[in-house]
Amino acid sequence: MPGVKAKGREWRGLIPAGYSLLLAAIVLGPLLGPGYLLLRDAVSTPRSYLTDSALGLGDAAPRAVPQDALIATLSPVVDGGIIVKAIVLAALWLEGWGAAALARDLLRASLAPQLVAATVTVWNPYVAERLLQGHWSLLTGYAALPWIALLCARLREAPPSGTLGTWAALTGCLAVAGLTPTGSLLAGLVAIILVGKRNLPATVALWILSAAPWLTATALSSSGAAPSDPAGVAAFAARAEPWLGTLGSLAGLGGIWNSTAVPDSRTTFFALVGTILLLAVVATGLRAVLGPGASGAPGNNLSGSDRSEPAAGADRDESSSDGGRIGRATGSRTARTVRRRLVWLAVAAVVLPALGATGWGLAAGEFLVTRVPGAGLLRDTQKYAALAVPAYALCAAAGCRTVARWVSAMAGNNRVTADARATATMAAATTTDTDTATAIAAGATTIGTPAAGSGRTRMAGAAALLIGLILLALPDLAWGVGGALRPVHYPAGWERVAALVDGTGDVAVLPGGMFRKFGYSGDAPVLDPAPRMLRRDVLQTGELPVRGGVVAGEGQRARRVEKALSRGTTAEKLADLGVGWVLVEGRTPGPLGESKATLAQLDPVYSDSDLQLYRVPGDIATNDASPESRQVSGAAHLLWAVLLVGGLLTAATISGRRSILGEAERESDPDHDDADERDDDDDPHSSRL
Repeated sequence: MPGVKAKGREWRGLIPAGYSLLLAAIVLGPLLGPGYLLLRDAVSTPRSYLTDSALGLGDAAPRAVPQDALIATLSPVVDGGIIVKAIVLAALWLEGWGAAALARDLLRASLAPQLVAATVTVWNPYVAERLLQGHWSLLTGYAALPWIALLCARLREAPPSGTLGTWAALTGCLAVAGLTPTGSLLAGLVAIILVGKRNLPATVALWILSAAPWLTATALSSSGAAPSDPAGVAAFAARAEPWLGTLGSLAGLGGIWNSTAVPDSRTTFFALVGTILLLAVVATGLRAVLGPGASGAPGNNLSGSDRSEPAAGADRDESSSDGGRIGRATGSRTARTVRRRLVWLAVAAVVLPALGATGWGLAAGEFLVTRVPGAGLLRDTQKYAALAVPAYALCAAAGCRTVARWVSAMAGNNRVTADARATATMAAATTTDTDTATAIAAGATTIGTPAAGSGRTRMAGAAALLIGLILLALPDLAWGVGGALRPVHYPAGWERVAALVDGTGDVAVLPGGMFRKFGYSGDAPVLDPAPRMLRRDVLQTGELPVRGGVVAGEGQRARRVEKALSRGTTAEKLADLGVGWVLVEGRTPGPLGESKATLAQLDPVYSDSDLQLYRVPGDIATNDASPESRQVSGAAHLLWAVLLVGGLLTAATISGRRSILGEAERESDPDHDDADERDDDDDPHSSRL
């Protein structure tokens, strides 16, 4: 019944996707309920607008481009809070699914190792710390990395012209990663390193096109060519976690600069324990990914050990038969090259940020950010530890095979011993004493054949063990990173203020500074939601309080306005600076200076216990971006959207019944023609995507 078996494989192919979605739901937990994400750098609002800042044309650096424009475009149709939560959920889901697909293609891994790869990709300190820091959109770039690695591997083997479906999928993935500038850089690095010389020019061109929104904003905005504050290099350098040092923290996928944006388990001795557990899982499979088993030579398997073929007609243990499959798949030059490059990329992603936290590394970083426009993107070096995760996923999947093989070998040795003893006993009963040694030797060559399904049991047991270790390494990632990710509910005054702010002039906010501590937002400081809540640009200095100091931002006009308000300036001065509105956010700490003298000269428009809105009288100077700049920026955003939607839709159309990213054609395997009859789970393509 081949049709039934094919349908069964199709359904089993959805297991990694379903498993990854389950992990994502467990991680996000309470955040998926009603309300809005408001935690440190993460801000979601019911509705946002296509302001100059949303297009990256404001006074500050374009760090949230095209993220803000996307939300502003979609939020009139779908609530902005739902959009953000959907993107976060999709990112966590797809990153796990992508890791499973990568293990399937580069290792020919069956289902159990794929689930291990998915687990280590979703459940690690990098994900936890970036969620706590509020870098939800960076996770879209993180999620794209295994898919991009998979697609680049396929392009290396494709004809010179490649395949349209693979190129379309790569285009869509680069655009997905391009939701933020850092995500775009991560994706571009992986693609350029893996795709090969033949495909490199086209890949670079696609990456530049997918990065068009933030590259255009950098060129057009007043802050694009401005140097960054060198103090930010040390402030945002990777940080040593307890008992680990900087290198150990990064190797364990932790080490974010903000010591308050970490799970509780990473603030104690357990950080060392968790890192050891994670790295043990990875190290178990490292030799299989890099070692002699990748040579594809006869007799070699993933672990590099020799294994004789079972007798004809004997049932095969899954760890043995799949080992042969993996040996052949990983023996291809393309798969071996991609795997090794991913491992070396992982080494660089750990070592270079660690070096960047040393004295001379900090000096080099300060030199770059003060002389190279846009180099401020590099100062948060721990972000780039994401580049290690695809290799970690492969090693974890291979480690599952290695553990299963160890168990199989131990079980085989036990069978040899038992069979030898039994045979020797029987022989001794019918032979003379002088023949006993010969009988024992003959018995020792009789090896019991494992029962059908025993290999599957061992593989499942190995996967359960490794998954358990990964989860144990970071137990408080579950349920919103220990409950820290919880939706908030804005006071009704925000909606009323948002409806009132219109017309000319930008918005100045009080107290000064970009961060707030509202009673409804929890204990952690949060970015001011006003810039994403109001239809006019909200002036922000970009100054960031970090590690007891302040890193200067690029918002020169915002800084002048903030100083003017703190000195009690006149309404006429505010109008000359292009300020049409002043919003006072109550119940949050921050400097007010002599601003009461200025507020007394303004027209009150709205007031409640949380917010007070004032209108600046008189003629307001305009500081809006030019229509030409908005048109160019809009065209760049439109190009990005076309690449995103068009690339993924084209790939889906060409793939037909296969998934958006397709599946490699099933190769004939003369040694395993009856694999489906023996064990459908042993099919390397059983995890169909």
